Amino acid sequence: MKKDTIKPKSPNYRQVPRRLWRIAKQHLPKQGRKPGPGRSRKPNRAVMNGLWFILWTGCQWKAVDRTWFGVSSSVLHERFQTWQQQGIWEQIFRSLLRFYGRKRRIHWKWQSVDSRSCASPLGGSDTGDNPTDRAKKGSKIHILVDQHGAPLSVWITGANQHDKWSLDDLVIHMLVKRPTSDQHLCADKGYDYPDVHQFVTQQGYQKHIKHRRRRGEPKPDPCPIPGETQFPARRWVVERTIGWLAKRRSIRIRWCKKSQNWLSFIHFACASILADMAIFG
Repeated sequence: MKKDTIKPKSPNYRQVPRRLWRIAKQHLPKQGRKPGPGRSRKPNRAVMNGLWFILWTGCQWKAVDRTWFGVSSSVLHERFQTWQQQGIWEQIFRSLLRFYGRKRRIHWKWQSVDSRSCASPLGGSDTGDNPTDRAKKGSKIHILVDQHGAPLSVWITGANQHDKWSLDDLVIHMLVKRPTSDQHLCADKGYDYPDVHQFVTQQGYQKHIKHRRRRGEPKPDPCPIPGETQFPARRWVVERTIGWLAKRRSIRIRWCKKSQNWLSFIHFACASILADMAIFG
């Protein structure tokens, strides 16, 4: 007999999960009957299913056949662009973050920040020469998560921009109000700079930034915790969340020339991650 599990099932690439759809549809424009002759406007649910398929597969817009979702590729692209200009994808992300907070409570005490570089073959805005990929065009995703790995804020830059320049954008543009309680911020060696330490302290965090050892500097002192050789791991949750994002092929490789379109896909993906975390833990 199989044991009960709370692990989410493999995603259905052709249909938006029901819980995610129930919250997302509240932000979509209401659809009334079209006056006069002509075809009626395609339902939002069919459009969302088509966009969900593109998010996971990373296929071209014109590769989506009309018979799959009852919507043509041109309608999918037009509706996606319109919703992006109206800021609907960010609203969906914010609503799912609040939903997660009601269901599981946002754990503010330990927060982590990290980034991931992604190839951008078509170029466009917010791209740059990736120093880790033979100077090919690329973009970078910066993300801030809570203690359990729930995304709180995302930002995108060119792959040639240093991680430390995006930390202030992540903290300032957080989609929900940050409480004033005792909070810790964990980061890797890429954020070990005096201006970053100053900003983190000004924002009321207790900083836990891994030290970047300089030339000629002596080895650091051993961990002060009795019986431990190093501090407990805290940053792995942000790396796991970045891995979840990378499963979606529209995010793993940036095919959008417009950076705002790619950011909208990232907001859509973060909303789906929050829905899963709220339901399955």
